[in-house]
Amino acid sequence: MARVLLPSALRPYVNGAKEFDIDAPTLRDALDTLRDQSPALERRLRDERGTLRRYVNFYIDGDECRTLEGLDTPLSPKTELMIIPAVAGG
Repeated sequence: MARVLLPSALRPYVNGAKEFDIDAPTLRDALDTLRDQSPALERRLRDERGTLRRYVNFYIDGDECRTLEGLDTPLSPKTELMIIPAVAGG
């Protein structure tokens, strides 16, 4: 199972979980599973067309998914998926 790591900003949408394991062959499948478990989190990760939101980065074993195969990036049982939303201030 792949390990999903979430920053504190996203934890309220998954009952405070810092990390958890997910069984999914691709990033798309992992996000679909997250959508089924937490619809509120889905709205922060993908838009209504299912496209990754620009301001959220998805790191798969340290590499941003957009430099890999995007939503079709494969996940192995030992994959670490970090989901990091951009932080803006002013």
